[in-house]
Amino acid sequence: MRIVVTRPQADGERTAAAMRAHGHDVLLAPLMKVEPIDIDLSGTWGAVVVTSANAPGAIAANPARAALVGLPVYAVGKRSAQAARAAGFTDVTSADGDVRDLVRLIAGRHGDAAAPLLYLAGENRAADLIGELAAHRIKAEMRAVYRAVTAPFPPALVAALEAGDVEGVLHFSRRSADNFVAGARAAGIEPSALGVRHYCLSQQVAEPLAAAGAGHIAVSPQPDEAGLIELLTPSPG
Repeated sequence: MRIVVTRPQADGERTAAAMRAHGHDVLLAPLMKVEPIDIDLSGTWGAVVVTSANAPGAIAANPARAALVGLPVYAVGKRSAQAARAAGFTDVTSADGDVRDLVRLIAGRHGDAAAPLLYLAGENRAADLIGELAAHRIKAEMRAVYRAVTAPFPPALVAALEAGDVEGVLHFSRRSADNFVAGARAAGIEPSALGVRHYCLSQQVAEPLAAAGAGHIAVSPQPDEAGLIELLTPSPG
C-alpha cells in the first residue's frame, strides 16, 4: 500500500522504516516539526522524568545539560529511554508502559527524595504527570523544553492526494489529525484528502477526521505503532 506518515521527521523516519519492512510504499510528509525552547533548567533536582522521545535531545544546547545528564532518568517507555541515552544520560530506567506505570515506578524507587524531580516535557501534554506524582506526595516541577510547530502540506503530499496515489494515512495523535484536516483545507484538497483511508492510534485521534467528514477510518486495536501495522496487515486467507 502507498501510506502517508505525517509525524515529525525523526519519528516519521522510524515509522516509515517499520512500514517499509512490511512491504509498504511510504510517503513521509511531516506536518509538525519539533523546536527546542530556551528555558532555565538550573536548580537542585533529584532526578529527571521524560514522557517523550523529543524531550532529552531538546536540551542539547541548554546551559544546565552538563549537570542534568548526571542525574537518574525515569522514562515512560523504551523509545524515550533510548532517546535519553542518546542524549548523554547514563542512569536511565524505563517504565515500559504509560504514565500510570511511570508514576508507579517513580513512587517505588524515588518516593522519599528530598529534591524535586524535573519533568522535561513538551508544550502540549495529554496527561497531568505532576498532579499524579503529587497524589503520591512526590515533589516534581515541569519545564516545557520543546514545542511542536505545525507545518503546511508539502507539495509531494498535495500532488499524491490529487492524483489518487495514496491508499492510507497514519495518524498518531489528535493534533496530527487536526493538522491534516486543516492542512488539506488550506491546500484546497479536502475532498481528496478525506477520501482516503485513515488509520488512527485511538478513537480520540480519529475524532477530528470523523468530524470533518472522513468516511474511511480504522482505529488501532492497541495504542501503539504495532497496532497500526496490524491494521495494515491482511488477515491470513
